[in-house]
Amino acid sequence: MVVDRSIRPGAPAKLRGTGRPIWWRPMDVLSRPPESALESADTVAIGLFEGEGTPAGAPQALEEIVSSGEAKARRGAVALAHADGRRWLAVGLGARADLTPEHARVAAAAAVRRAREVSARTLCWLAPAEADDATVAALVEGTVLADYRFEHFKSSTDAEEAPRLERLVVAGGDTLEGPVGDAAVIAARVNRARDLQNRPGNDLTPSALGDYARLLGEEIPELSVEVEGRDGLAARGMGAFAAVAQGSAQEPALITMRYEPASARSATLAFVGKAVTFDSGGISLKPGAKMSEMKFDMSGGAAAIEATAAIAALGLPVRLLTVVGATENLPGGSAVKPGDVVTAANGRTIEINNTDAEGRLVLADCLCHAVAEGAERIVDLATLTGAVIVALGSTYAGLMSNDDALALQITAAGERSGEIVWRLPLHEEYDELIKGRYADLDNAPEARKAGTIVGGAFLSNFVGQTPWAHLDIAGSAWELGRAYVGKGASGYGVRLLVELARASAAS
Repeated sequence: MVVDRSIRPGAPAKLRGTGRPIWWRPMDVLSRPPESALESADTVAIGLFEGEGTPAGAPQALEEIVSSGEAKARRGAVALAHADGRRWLAVGLGARADLTPEHARVAAAAAVRRAREVSARTLCWLAPAEADDATVAALVEGTVLADYRFEHFKSSTDAEEAPRLERLVVAGGDTLEGPVGDAAVIAARVNRARDLQNRPGNDLTPSALGDYARLLGEEIPELSVEVEGRDGLAARGMGAFAAVAQGSAQEPALITMRYEPASARSATLAFVGKAVTFDSGGISLKPGAKMSEMKFDMSGGAAAIEATAAIAALGLPVRLLTVVGATENLPGGSAVKPGDVVTAANGRTIEINNTDAEGRLVLADCLCHAVAEGAERIVDLATLTGAVIVALGSTYAGLMSNDDALALQITAAGERSGEIVWRLPLHEEYDELIKGRYADLDNAPEARKAGTIVGGAFLSNFVGQTPWAHLDIAGSAWELGRAYVGKGASGYGVRLLVELARASAAS
């Protein structure tokens, strides 16, 4: 089976002014019987488990490096042998009983690094005996994600740099076609989210993100997309979102995506994403150090868009509404000022005491929009606070929710996907911290207590009684540090949201 390489017909769109494709080009991913899989590969990866010796199907040359101790079953170890006209990679997987999908992703990344060092073009993974679908899918995800590079703006690539893989073949029975194919689609969408994240702010403007979403709507069956600008925000009474956008000459974009297949049998699930394509802090200007990283402030929107595309491509029987608020936050002459008061779409007034707490203003109106459009459960994603990095580092995203059942579903989806979350409390005492002096709410309380939780408490004012969860992904969206994503954008949230949609379809 050849998994759809592009999930779109026709030629890719081009980066404005460069003529280069904006999309990462996915490798072919196939599932084949072992005999034909080996014939098509120049490099074969085979897992070693502690205490189990050489797996069936391994050549004599690989058995020899295992016997000599050159190849080890220790997790992360990789050794190379040559046999039958191809390279063989012995990849340590540790103890079989301890193997998790996350360990499999990391092992796949180690295999990719070694395969690229020897200029492999087609890598074959011999699926470990008795491996479940989740482990096989994780090997695919780890391979595809680890092979990603963002090179769109380089006039030439380093001749010394190892080439990318062209094809991944998973050797196994027919039962692997489903998990291999689904994992390839999801991993490709994660990499597309990384492309969106990595694009600079002068290329990925709010309008460009809206154009990208429109193109997805044209290409993917049963996915419709609507994009509105400044006039649309005004007509909808989105005074909080519009206030952030007014400092930039770039047109904001309210992106609304709907996926409603005939097979849908779930309540309407909504994803809401913050997409500040560049965040200078506005009048409350950020320090110059690492300000270039603020192109990543649209990461929640990228994850929401690409998760939606993945869910539609997989044909999951869920009813999905996605709302993304895209804007720049700049200190122009018309920019919102500290002390200004604005009115959100639900009538709540907000005192803006720090223009760098802009994400919650954008999300406030987007959450109102999702509720108005019929959302019955909402998950929002945002690079909202630096405080979540202090609290949780990059290991967990912060989770806050007004609904225990939804929070448990998200936590479970995070465990399955490897994009793990940690729930933080919402308590009525936190509501006292966000009360405004001159308006209903204060976007940046001076007390500086519980910064991440206060952000969630603020957002809770815009969902009414709708079950809702907020994911603060500021520590996870880039520089995640996991072996299979490396530096730069991580695409965090795509796999988590797809897993949540799967659970919703099954419930």
